[in-house]
Order: sequence, then structure tokens, then C-alpha cells
Amino acid sequence: MPRIGVEQSLTAVQEALQSKGYDVKQLRQEQDANECDCCVITGQDENMMGIQNVVSQGSVINAHGLSSDEVCQKIDQKFQH
Repeated sequence: MPRIGVEQSLTAVQEALQSKGYDVKQLRQEQDANECDCCVITGQDENMMGIQNVVSQGSVINAHGLSSDEVCQKIDQKFQH
């Protein structure tokens, strides 16, 4: 089962993914992303100051403007769950 990292403020997304059976880890620090196959971010602090550091080799889904169902659909498509 893929492990999905979710930013702390995305509680509804975290709960929706858990209800679908995904292994969900809350992202508290950048290092937490290393343990995940996919990360869901709010997008609010994405690429601040023009700096981007790659902290995960997995996919990143920007949840900005998406409902929790839409985020789940994107993850389902990636992992054919």
C-alpha cells in the first residue's frame, strides 16, 4: 500500500485517504516526505522565495483549490487503487 504524506492543515484530505485504506503520514518536517510515495501539499508556501528543494522522489499533489474527493481521485489515478 502506498504511503501518502499530507500536510498538517489538510485534515479532511488525510481522513478521506485513510477511509480509502491508504497509509497516511502527516508531514511535520521536510524529512517526513522521504518516507512517502506521494505527498499532498497546500500549495500556500510552494516555492517561496524562488527556492525549490527536492525532498522526495515521489509525486507531489498541490491541493490548492481542490476538494478532498478530488485529491483522492488524483491519488487513485496514480496508484490505480
